[in-house]
Amino acid sequence: MSELLPQIKHVYQNHHLDSTRWENFQVRDDDIIIATPYKSGTTWMQNIVRHLVFLEQPTMPAQTDVSPWLDNRLFPIEDILSKLEAQEHRRFVKTHLPLEGLAFYQQAKYIVMGRDSRDVFMSLWDHYRNYTPELINLMNEDVPGLVGSPLPPCPVDIGTLWYMWMTRGWFEWEREGYPFWSNISHVQSWWDFRSLPNILFVHFSDLLRDPSGEITRVAKFLDIAASGQQVESIVEATSFQSMKGKAEDYAPAGGRAWVGGAQTFMNQGINGRWKNVLVPEDLSLYNESASRILSPSCQQWLENGRLASV
Repeated sequence: MSELLPQIKHVYQNHHLDSTRWENFQVRDDDIIIATPYKSGTTWMQNIVRHLVFLEQPTMPAQTDVSPWLDNRLFPIEDILSKLEAQEHRRFVKTHLPLEGLAFYQQAKYIVMGRDSRDVFMSLWDHYRNYTPELINLMNEDVPGLVGSPLPPCPVDIGTLWYMWMTRGWFEWEREGYPFWSNISHVQSWWDFRSLPNILFVHFSDLLRDPSGEITRVAKFLDIAASGQQVESIVEATSFQSMKGKAEDYAPAGGRAWVGGAQTFMNQGINGRWKNVLVPEDLSLYNESASRILSPSCQQWLENGRLASV
């Protein structure tokens, strides 16, 4: 049976990531792991899960206090693991690791977010080009233990970043995603195991189209009984407008790592901006990468979501 389960194939260590930080994580039977490529609705799903976990409670802790990004190398892992161990509620953590770089726990439940790679890129462009010099220095110089090259500054031209992101990998086993890590093969690594009962796929576009239906799916997957009224309250509380109005509560370090602060981190929350930016030559690069790396079913889901044909 173990041969049919995901296995670690690679160690991911760079300016952002350190997959070895999971080695001392002690899983609990009801743990929730939110597993997403970057800029694919991670913070959104964390907030949805937070509202479900604390559904019947009058108050809930701040999201940034209880739902850490475990593979982020910038914060001491001992502190994070200590805080997680002290939590008495149902825990929910996030990861940006491909499944081939993450230990798989059969007793945990995984929520995998997906988003059209072209939409991911537009969000990444806004995210990356607004990194403050202090954040760049933190990753490249201030925090010890950097493995590999420093994170380069964001190119001035969006087309330059697109070309690098589509044609070059940061790790030797990847072929896209530079200067971060793979986006396309990241999704495929999870998609290959989509039949496992403890993995749920949720698409960014489906959450936009039918938030009530998708939140209901998440609640059912997590074995949390939420009434229709409770679901609608979560829809309102986790809408983009509501979250952007409280952006400092959701952005790491209150948004201080971005020029413009938390409002930059919580940017627009929409899809389709790439249609006015990427030219045919750019889209050809995407099509080549997607067809080479993604299975047809994964590409169909990633570009359209579950509800596109419903």
